[in-house]
Amino acid sequence: MGINIKDYLNPPVLLVVVLVFISLMFVFPVLNMVILGAILAYGIRPVACKIQSKLKFTSPSILLSMVVVLIPLILLVFYIVFEISTFISWVMANNNTDLSGAVSQISMYLPSGIDLNSINSYIGSSINNVGSYILSYSVKFLSKLTNITLDLFILVCSVFYFIRDGDKCLSFIRSFVPDDSKNFFDNTIKSIEDVLKSIFYGHFLTSLIIGIFGCIGYSLLGYPFGIFLGVLTGILQLIPVFGPWPIYWALFFIDVASGNYVRAIIVLFFGFFLSTIDMYIRPALSSHYADIHPLILLIGFLAGPLVYGIVGFIVGPLILGITYAVLDSYRKEYLINGE
Repeated sequence: MGINIKDYLNPPVLLVVVLVFISLMFVFPVLNMVILGAILAYGIRPVACKIQSKLKFTSPSILLSMVVVLIPLILLVFYIVFEISTFISWVMANNNTDLSGAVSQISMYLPSGIDLNSINSYIGSSINNVGSYILSYSVKFLSKLTNITLDLFILVCSVFYFIRDGDKCLSFIRSFVPDDSKNFFDNTIKSIEDVLKSIFYGHFLTSLIIGIFGCIGYSLLGYPFGIFLGVLTGILQLIPVFGPWPIYWALFFIDVASGNYVRAIIVLFFGFFLSTIDMYIRPALSSHYADIHPLILLIGFLAGPLVYGIVGFIVGPLILGITYAVLDSYRKEYLINGE
């Protein structure tokens, strides 16, 4: 029996489609904040429930849980921006002296006949160009402060209302699902929860632990901006394939170039330690949930910022992980089981 499309294109359905399309046009500019708010709400909700069991009031419990979780994240972003600007100023102020010494050290390992002045000039100009680009990007970032404030406001509101009314929203969506597909819908939600838990516990928590180790280790070794280097180590740990090695290898070569061979060897062993404990911490934390292929996370981390900006580092891998969960749930429900 064929399907008559006219039975579905009645005036109420057309009205709903038109209104949904128009609404999406309004929501699309802030859709990344809404999605991020929903994701953060899922992670913050257990904290809110724990606090509510003590306070017995819903809204204050949610607000307090948001302060506990969101404020440190926002402060971390501002700290990174501040440290990057400070680091650029420090490099641009000291690159002539430090760079000349480093090039002189490296010259002992280079073949004769190479013009060291040209190398020094090229590296110095490259550093200045990179610094100028980052500074100009920071100025553009600050010029969009109004939009950033609006995005943060929408993010905070989204987190609050998704924590408070997330169950109602899910029930509302489920009411539109046909009866013969409700089992698929429920299994999909369960798979999405497993993916979120896997990414939260297996990746973000692993990154936090290794970042803390990095902050302590680099500070004890006496590196300038030791805490900032630890933060970068934690961020890089989120990206599959990368991990913390770009940081400790860069420090190793800088120490070798400056003649600090003892610290160079120590930081190299410390970096190997950071890379090794990742192989134990990540599986231990995420083994109880979904097993996300590293390629999915890699594409999410690298392509996410191209679509959603800096928020894409979080939203990208989560959306791809959720998409994987939905496809896997569909495969099990309709293809393997033959339904």
